[in-house]
Amino acid sequence: MFHIFQYQPLRLITQNSLSSMCFKLMFSRPVTFAQIRKSWFSNHSLLGKKNIILMGPPGAGKTTIGRIVGQKLDCPVIDIDDDVLETTWNMSVSKKLQDVGYEEFLEEEGKALLKFSASGCVISLSGSNPMHAAGMQHIKKNGIVVYLDVPTTVIMSRLKSKEMGRIVGLSPGISLKDVLLFRKQFYKRWFDVRVLCGGDVAAEAVAEMVLDAVKRYQDSELETFISTRSSRSGGSTEEDSPKLYFSDVVTQGLALDGGLFVPERGLPKFTAEEWQGLIEATYVERAQVILERCIHPADIPASKLAEIIETAYGENFSCSKIAPVRHLAGNQFLLELFHGPTASFKDFALQLVPHLFAYCIPRSCNYLILVATSGDTGSAVLDGFSRLHDTDKQRIALVNFFPEDGVSPIQKSQMIGCQKENAWSVGVKSDFDFCQTAIKQIFTNSDFTGFLTVEYGTALAAANSINWARLLPQIVYHASAYLDLVHQGIISFGSPIDICIPTGNFGNILAAFYAKMMGIPIRKCICASNENNVLTDFIRTGVYDLRGRKLISSFSPAVDILKSSNLERYLHLIANEDGQLVTELFNQLENQGHFQLRKDLLGKLQQDLVAGWCSGEDCLAAIHSVYSTTGYILDTHTAVAKVVADRLQDRTCPIIISSTAHYSKFAPAILRALRIAEINQNPLSQLHLLSSYSALPPIHWGLL
Repeated sequence: MFHIFQYQPLRLITQNSLSSMCFKLMFSRPVTFAQIRKSWFSNHSLLGKKNIILMGPPGAGKTTIGRIVGQKLDCPVIDIDDDVLETTWNMSVSKKLQDVGYEEFLEEEGKALLKFSASGCVISLSGSNPMHAAGMQHIKKNGIVVYLDVPTTVIMSRLKSKEMGRIVGLSPGISLKDVLLFRKQFYKRWFDVRVLCGGDVAAEAVAEMVLDAVKRYQDSELETFISTRSSRSGGSTEEDSPKLYFSDVVTQGLALDGGLFVPERGLPKFTAEEWQGLIEATYVERAQVILERCIHPADIPASKLAEIIETAYGENFSCSKIAPVRHLAGNQFLLELFHGPTASFKDFALQLVPHLFAYCIPRSCNYLILVATSGDTGSAVLDGFSRLHDTDKQRIALVNFFPEDGVSPIQKSQMIGCQKENAWSVGVKSDFDFCQTAIKQIFTNSDFTGFLTVEYGTALAAANSINWARLLPQIVYHASAYLDLVHQGIISFGSPIDICIPTGNFGNILAAFYAKMMGIPIRKCICASNENNVLTDFIRTGVYDLRGRKLISSFSPAVDILKSSNLERYLHLIANEDGQLVTELFNQLENQGHFQLRKDLLGKLQQDLVAGWCSGEDCLAAIHSVYSTTGYILDTHTAVAKVVADRLQDRTCPIIISSTAHYSKFAPAILRALRIAEINQNPLSQLHLLSSYSALPPIHWGLL
């Protein structure tokens, strides 16, 4: 027997207990989720021994892997098929299935599971056990369910030479593939942790992966977050520097010292075999696997996370592929990120984050979310938070600040039109940088935040890309784009690609770099700027200089940004998490308007990033040229990236250009680029004019 299982993840057991601590949480510093975990587990540790329960399709290797895991832990191993079902029935599983038929077999199998009891064992389920709800609920009570997730094509290949009489549901007219795909919904419902098993991974290696997954499930203490400006050393105590978890950073948004949250131990790494196991997966399946590794089940259990992801990317996107990759010309491909409800890449994060936020906050707390936008974030965040359940909308409100004259007319109309009972927009007579800086100052003003807490029982939160949760969905679509190229046969896995991204606040390109760190073979991340080219100058010289610079209004307003917030996260990474250095750099930027990187850090930066910029006229010319040659219309931001990609790519590998918005959001610029007609200032007239040209691709479904 073994004694390694002592507790369940926090979110499975403390949902109600968190509410009683809400008032303390509002004052941020005194109580964190770490302290709640420590106090809860010290008083509520589960007694007895738990089981490791292996679940997966037939041919996943549950029996073999179960035996290896059992040997490593020196504990009993039970195979449900051989040791329980056949013993109970006194006949083979295939004979029982043949005698009673599909439906009766599932019922008999479930009854046998309900009578089964064990502790301190490794249990290998049958492939059909998860289809009996009561039986699974019974066995799951005393164990951790590990899902051996094997690609369907691999399973079919393994089962070609095996006896098929034991596979429940297989019959004339119903193929093995149909059975396997049908069962996935049941596996997803029950598992606690997932292990990706590619076709060539040895059973011994999978067994080690199972043990690693179980250890991670047990120990959420390892997945903590720090500020980019933290000077915490390894000897710090919890009292000096409280541990922060995903639930904390989602709700807090900005660190108390003004820095941004990052995972203390970095992002999870995927092996090449694990990535290859996702080549055939859908976008939603890829998102589930990647986000499960980035969000500990103590914060959001896998089953709840799957529910949230399916809600976010289900009916809200007009394309079934969610983020399709389209060939443009030569070695250039477009990653279309505009199929969400508000027609920009912001929808990927902001259809998801509101649900993550609502789940993580204590149920009795009220939150006011502040957002600054340079254009696309506004309508996306308003739409996302307006889709919350009514009970959540009663306790979560949002205010969106945008530069009154710094967004396109259609973007402004969208933000006004997307307002709901819990979400409002406020135009500010300044630029985006002012809006973003003001929000940061509000968050660090203890007098104001204390006033909100005491007078209104309300805490502040942020939903800009300074919030860590905003970056995670962006990692998914960059990884998915690479896997799509592999699936389409454009490249083989392991071949490098470049990525070119129109960049303002540095969040999207940072997410691409994070995907590279997690194992996606991205060679270079190309940063594309418009006339506000402070990032281009910085990447080329190492000098970030705002002195004498004024924000220039352009055809690509979403990247009309001079202070790129997420750059701080990247610099913290390449500086080996030197929070003191990061603090000095950004204090100097704030006080003196500039800073310069050390030579060694600039060298690291230029290994990862290259940069260029594009004028307004070149942007419009690119839109016209691409439409003339391909019939495809780029939006103004994608056109900026296209121009920079043409200049900087070396054509030795494919390049994916992030198409961050639908062209119809920027109708005046598109009409001018295509030389169609005189531009009317009324946004609706502009859209109708675009839609009246049958030769053009249709305008986005969500705009009219």
